[in-house]
Amino acid sequence: MLFEPPAEAPEEERFFDLESIDDPAELLRRATELTLAFRIAAERAADFQAIAAAQLADTRRFDALSPAEIAARIEWTPDYAARMVEYGQTLLRQQHSGEH
Repeated sequence: MLFEPPAEAPEEERFFDLESIDDPAELLRRATELTLAFRIAAERAADFQAIAAAQLADTRRFDALSPAEIAARIEWTPDYAARMVEYGQTLLRQQHSGEH
């Protein structure tokens, strides 16, 4: 080959097409919807983190982890890990009792 094929131009980064909305009222509405959706998703993900932490700390497991060990795995403080384990235990109890 005597020449290099032209490199494709990188695609412009898009964030849910917000950059294509010209109307500020519509942009505010759509950005607010996304903010709320991400907030709800983050809260649900934190609930799942807490459940996983509680399961890992369950002393009935032969390989149970201490809150400090859990904290080290995911860069939490030991105090925060202990609180997440407690919260996860509460969520698990609610699941088993049929509460939501």
